[in-house]
Amino acid sequence: MRIVSGIQPTGSLHLGNYLGAIRQWVRMQDALQPGQQALFFIADLHAITVFQEPASLRQATREIAAAMMAAGIDPARAILFNQSQVPEHAELAWVLECIARIGWLNRMTQFKEKSGKDREGASVGLFAYPVLQAADVLLYKATHVPVGDDQKQHLELARDIATKFNTDYGVELFPLPEPLIAAAAPRVRSLRDGAAKMSKSDPSDMSRINLTDTADDIRQKIRKARTDPEPIPQDVKGLEGRPEARNLVEIYATLQDRPVASVLQDYAGQGFGQFKPALAEVIVAALEPINARFRDLLAHPQAIDAALANGAAQARALARETLAEVHAAVGFLK
Repeated sequence: MRIVSGIQPTGSLHLGNYLGAIRQWVRMQDALQPGQQALFFIADLHAITVFQEPASLRQATREIAAAMMAAGIDPARAILFNQSQVPEHAELAWVLECIARIGWLNRMTQFKEKSGKDREGASVGLFAYPVLQAADVLLYKATHVPVGDDQKQHLELARDIATKFNTDYGVELFPLPEPLIAAAAPRVRSLRDGAAKMSKSDPSDMSRINLTDTADDIRQKIRKARTDPEPIPQDVKGLEGRPEARNLVEIYATLQDRPVASVLQDYAGQGFGQFKPALAEVIVAALEPINARFRDLLAHPQAIDAALANGAAQARALARETLAEVHAAVGFLK
C-alpha cells in the first residue's frame, strides 16, 4: 500500500479540512504496516492556477505544513513535502497531458465551477490541473488516494490516463489507484449556510472554524452559527431538511467519534441555545492542543523548512525511479 494525497496552501486550514482530510490522514499514517508508505504534500503548484502573491504563498506553505504537523502528521512516519520541490511532478504532468484528451478535461465539473462565466479568461493551468493531479499520484505509483466526493471524478481521470498510457506504450507501469473514502467523515458545512461546504475561500470568516482560532473565537462563531427554531430531534430522520442543524450535530458526533443518533439521544428536545455551548467546548477541546503546537512550530520556521526539504528528498528518490521508467517507455534518450 502506498497512500498519496495533498492540500493547497491557500487560506487557513479549517475544521472541515481537519475532519474531512487531515484527521483521516493521521489515522492512515498511524495504521501503516511495515512496507507501507504515506506521502502527504502541499500543492503549491496547484495553488498558482490563480495568481498568488509570492511572499504570501511562501508563508501559507509554511503555515499549512505547520498545521498538518500540529494535527498529527509526523515527518518521521509519513513523507511530508511541498510539491514544487519535486520537479518530477511537473515533468510527468507534461507527459500525461500528451496522453489525456481535451474531451476528458471538458467533462471536469470543477473547472466549470471555478472558471464561472469567464471560461476564456481562465488560465490553461486551471483547465489542465486535473492532469497534474493525476501526475501527483501516478508519480509515486499510489495504490490508494484519500478523496472526498468532489474529487472522485479527478481520480477516475487519473485511472483513465494510467490505463491509456499503459495501453499506448504496451507496459504495466502505472497501477490504477483506488479511492479511500472515509465513511465516518462528514462533509462539514458552512456555519452561515448549510447548503455550502465549509471553505477557505468563503469571504466570511464567521462561516468556518479555523485551526488557528482561539477558544473565544470558536465560542463566538458557534454561538452565531445559523440554525433553525426547532428543537433537536430524537432521531436522525428528524434532521432531514434541516442542513444547519444536521451540520452542527454531525460536527459534535464526529469529534467525539460517536454516532449521530447517540448525540441526539443526549440532547433531544433541547434548543440550540443549550446545544451550542456544549458543541463549542467539544471543538475547543479538540483544537486547542493543535493550536498550541501550531504556534510553537511557526516560531521555528527553519525547522518547518528542514522537515519539508527532508520529505522532498525522500519523495524525489521515489519520483526519479518512476520517471526513469516513463522515459524508457516513451522513448526519450538518456
